[in-house]
Amino acid sequence: MNYVGKAHRTRGFTLIELMIVIAVVAILVALAVPAYKDYTIRSKIAECINGAAVAKMGISEYRQSFGAWPPTLGDAGLSESGISHYCTGLTNYVPATGAFTIDVDEAAIDSTLAADSINPVMTPTERTSGFIDWNCGKGTMAAADLKYIPSTCRDS
Repeated sequence: MNYVGKAHRTRGFTLIELMIVIAVVAILVALAVPAYKDYTIRSKIAECINGAAVAKMGISEYRQSFGAWPPTLGDAGLSESGISHYCTGLTNYVPATGAFTIDVDEAAIDSTLAADSINPVMTPTERTSGFIDWNCGKGTMAAADLKYIPSTCRDS
């Protein structure tokens, strides 16, 4: 057999094809990393809000037992700290309404967050049947930080 004059075709990817694949992967990573970071911040703040369930129950039980909101969180058998790894505690308790603010520890969640920028407010509403509903609100948060709290807290 005479192999002279026949080109051997190698099978594989060209340099251009490999560069296009790498560029597409880089674009996908550039879009995914910020979204993932926001998601992790939001999940840590949701842990703080879920950790406040003990406080909501204590305040609700006090209201149903004594017919008034507790004068302090201590009277409801609660501590103002220790609800989550990402929260420093509960602040701004209002005895007239039973509302309180969850003090999020922004430094423990992410170093880029401004201190005291995220502060969801839990407000009770007593129904005529005696049940107490709790509403989560955004408090005095800046509009730029609203993306970090659960959607149920953004609208109120």
